[in-house]
Amino acid sequence: MPRIFDNIDRALLPALRETLAVSDRADFCVGYFNLRGWKRIDDYVERWAGGDGQCCRLLVGMQRVAEDELRAAFAVGAPAVEIDNQSALHLKKKLAEEFRQQLMIGAPTNQDEAGLRRLVGQLRAGKLVVKLFLRHPLHAKLYVMFRPDPITPAVAYLGSSNLTQAGLSSQGELNVDVVDGDACEKLARWFEERWDDRWCVDISNELADIVDQSWARGTPLSPYHIYIKMAYHLSEEARHGLIEFRIPDDFEDTLFDFQIAAVKIAAHHLNKRGGVLIGDVVGLGKTLMATALARIFEDDHDIETLIICPRNLVGMWEDHRSQYRLRGRVMAITEVMSELPTLRRYRLVLIDESHNLRNRDGKRYRAIQEYIRKNESKVVLLSATPYNKTYADLGNQLRLFLAEDRDLGIRPERLLGALGETEFLRRFQCPIRSLAAFEKSEYADDWRELMRLYMVRRTRTFIQDNYAHIDPGTGRRYLTFGDGRRSYFPVRSPKTVKFKIDDGNPNDQYARLYADPVVEAISQLALPRYGLGNYLDAQPGSPPTSVEASVIADLGRAGKRLMGFCRTNLFKRLESSGHAFLKSVERHILRNFIYLHALDTNRPIPIGAQDAALLDSGVVDRDDELFADGDDGPSPETDVGGLRTEADFHARAAATYQQYAGPLKRRFQWIRADRFQAQLATDLRADATALLSVVAQCGAWRPDRDAKLKKLFELITKKHAGQKILVFTQFADTVDYLHQQLAARGVGRIMGVTGDTEDPTQLAWRFSPNSNRRRDRIGAGDELDVLIATDVLSEGQNLQDAAIVVNYDLPWAIVRLVQRAGRIDRIGQQAEAILCYSFLPAEGVERVIRLRARVRRRLRENAEVVGTDEAFFEGERAVQSIRDLFTEKAGILDGDADTDVDLGSYAFQIWKNATDRDPALARTIPDLPNVVFSTKPHSVSRDQPEGVLVYVRTPEDNDALAWVDLSGKSITESQFAILKAAECAPSTIALARHDHHHDLVRQATEHVASHEKTLGGQLGRPSGARFRTYERLKRYADSVQGTLFDTMTLRRTIEDVYNFPLQAAAIDSLNRLLKTGASDQTIAERAMELREEAHLCIVHDDLERHEPRIICSLGLKKD
Repeated sequence: MPRIFDNIDRALLPALRETLAVSDRADFCVGYFNLRGWKRIDDYVERWAGGDGQCCRLLVGMQRVAEDELRAAFAVGAPAVEIDNQSALHLKKKLAEEFRQQLMIGAPTNQDEAGLRRLVGQLRAGKLVVKLFLRHPLHAKLYVMFRPDPITPAVAYLGSSNLTQAGLSSQGELNVDVVDGDACEKLARWFEERWDDRWCVDISNELADIVDQSWARGTPLSPYHIYIKMAYHLSEEARHGLIEFRIPDDFEDTLFDFQIAAVKIAAHHLNKRGGVLIGDVVGLGKTLMATALARIFEDDHDIETLIICPRNLVGMWEDHRSQYRLRGRVMAITEVMSELPTLRRYRLVLIDESHNLRNRDGKRYRAIQEYIRKNESKVVLLSATPYNKTYADLGNQLRLFLAEDRDLGIRPERLLGALGETEFLRRFQCPIRSLAAFEKSEYADDWRELMRLYMVRRTRTFIQDNYAHIDPGTGRRYLTFGDGRRSYFPVRSPKTVKFKIDDGNPNDQYARLYADPVVEAISQLALPRYGLGNYLDAQPGSPPTSVEASVIADLGRAGKRLMGFCRTNLFKRLESSGHAFLKSVERHILRNFIYLHALDTNRPIPIGAQDAALLDSGVVDRDDELFADGDDGPSPETDVGGLRTEADFHARAAATYQQYAGPLKRRFQWIRADRFQAQLATDLRADATALLSVVAQCGAWRPDRDAKLKKLFELITKKHAGQKILVFTQFADTVDYLHQQLAARGVGRIMGVTGDTEDPTQLAWRFSPNSNRRRDRIGAGDELDVLIATDVLSEGQNLQDAAIVVNYDLPWAIVRLVQRAGRIDRIGQQAEAILCYSFLPAEGVERVIRLRARVRRRLRENAEVVGTDEAFFEGERAVQSIRDLFTEKAGILDGDADTDVDLGSYAFQIWKNATDRDPALARTIPDLPNVVFSTKPHSVSRDQPEGVLVYVRTPEDNDALAWVDLSGKSITESQFAILKAAECAPSTIALARHDHHHDLVRQATEHVASHEKTLGGQLGRPSGARFRTYERLKRYADSVQGTLFDTMTLRRTIEDVYNFPLQAAAIDSLNRLLKTGASDQTIAERAMELREEAHLCIVHDDLERHEPRIICSLGLKKD
């Protein structure tokens, strides 16, 4: 009787090995051959000499999957397929590819690598010969072994086991041994007939080549190839965009290559996700790129474009709309509240300077967001500063077109790694793979991963390094226009203008400004008007009206943020000019007395806008009291000249209140005076008194003694006489002051421009007619040589006829200085150098540093929220930047780093540069199979240890990179940091891998897999049926652990609920139980019933087989 080998009572593998041990050749026929499974028996084949009669002949049939077999059996009217040369060649390639795919599944091991190398050796030596049987599908599983035994010269095993680990030892099978001589002879003859069949093709060399090209190759792969493979896969979306879209003819000779790339990548994002943010730094042509992008969608999809922009840019956009034949409308952002509710549908909305929409509670923001949602418009955002203080700035811009709970397919992995998924879900009421989830993260890596899907951003340095040519004569970098003209990149040269402050001179106005009593007075202000919520009476005589209740709610939210902005703005004005500072102080005193007038006469108090962003000097350059209705008209308190005594301010306050309560009443919200505690009047009066003492100490500002103004006059009239000069300041008061005083001193062809200027674009054309192509329209008498502007105006204007920029005041963020330089350092700038002057005290910058440190300390003591710039002036780095400006350190104003570039563009440029240098890589790298690895020399540091970089593609097709050290500990998952760590030159040598390289790859992959669950992998909202059911099932499982109720069915039900979304019927059924207060046991029993009926979760066979795919890995080894 034959023996049965079912891998249950008796495994087939030991029997095969026993027989092979006494055999000198073998013939195997299987339907499937696992290359990595060969190592189970290769030690016996290795002893054979090889060649005819001394080898193992392996015949592999074409085993169809069950579905294909069913279709073939029951296909209606399908003719029998006859094999021919062409179909045989096709089948051979197809099956060879299946062998190649085998080696791209799972994680490699040292044992597998060694086994595959032995396999290659045996294939090359003829000890193993592999043929494919192509005539028809062959399912046979036959193992015949021949031995030098006259009694039993052959032993066969016949049954169901393929040549795989599962088939030989772990999977249930049915095989029998055949020892009868006649039967073995017939089986051998059956094998021989198929082996000699015309359509049985030898693939031994192809198999050896497949292994030699895989991760188990004999010669190490170049580390450079792994680096480029990483860039190739990370740039996939960028590469697709370049192929999918075509630039309209109008732009082909106008756009540079880097702009064309940005437009096409942005078009891909816009088409795929409905929105994109073009975030190139200042001066790289975002306006033209956005215009080209809009034209692509107008031409391809026959849509029209609504362009929303700051009021001062309407003229420029109208010009672009006309020149490039855009069909649509340009609208100033100040018009959106009145125009959008009734505006017809525009399917594309382009928002310029979108960073001005950082506050999602603003009325303008809500009007734009509602229009976009109602009309399902695609959205293009433009901003050189997409975020200033927090990543929430980015999130709020994305929210304009992206629902906060939409499944993005990616998760904030750094945040989840820090908190854990369950804790995140408990703490935050939002889906894990949503914008709302990312908004909870303060990790730059999380936001880089998110913005890779929605943003295109490159820096000046990035363009210079990757797109510019080098002039061999001068060494300067340049870009080439379509007509052959060159646009050179100038050098940004920091310069200082030093003005003297003499603390010993009682007539020195700046010494009085910076004196300790002045600084201390501002530091100690209570600022009650900006924290009215703190003064509300907890027990008023009568309840608030519905209108008052709404106002009171706004007061509670705005407090600390408004106070922080106000305090810092006073200090900024102090640094800007004495004139602007004293005017602001006087206005502040007047506003306090207006409130005091209302409180003293028991009349309603006028409440202005509670939007802190409107006090941001980076958004608003004036110092008017802001009206609650959003009206940006003039305020009656703007001119406070001549007021010096308390009586003067009292009188003006009473008159101004009458205007507020009369013709201007609708501009304010009003709340009764008796709603506030008496302390409000006390603090208002104390602040007014303190500021009156500041006015008294500083005295009236005298321009004839203004040392700073004098230095500016000399710079314009002597050092750079006759040259175009652009002067920047943060405040409209300073612009007006400088314009008036310089003009009075005889400086001609000068204008001041602020956010209130009626037509700033016309003034920009007059100042820079060449760069704006307006030379034919601007006569010599109309041209300007000196333009004094605020940061608010400078957005988007072409001002590069000038090569000198002056920072009359010093923003509290170095990035603002970089942006100011970028206003004239734009494409087309002719000068070799951009001179960037900054005003600083002659004795050094320590006075400025001490002042800012003092402000920062006071803000922290009061727990006040600081403004946009203030996030950047903390720490030694910011302090060093001020010192570097004083010493005119080269490069301080270049201001951009590789990390500012979006990852897709960065990776694409690596790929493009590599293939430009070596075109063969364009074929070599895509042909590299997955799982390949190499090891490169690495400079070890504490933050960059030895280890392995692993690139994994998740089941949902997301990119996941991991860096683990030699112990398997995760160092970072930052894609940018890992790509930088992988960087190497083509000449980099490959080192021997770490002994446990493959183990580290497996650990990193398991780490990724633990975070990335199949379809869902998240429990949804804590209030949802899935989350609540999971929690109840877990609690029930804990309570019955170790009892008869602790069943495998219960555990698998819990796993299914965790891994897969619930079916609609299950949600309804479980929700009913949850709402009625059913017990944990009842819910568990119902969930298990639903699972048994296949009605619990959405589970598909293919999803169950999903696992992360290893793309490649790179070892880092100390040389």
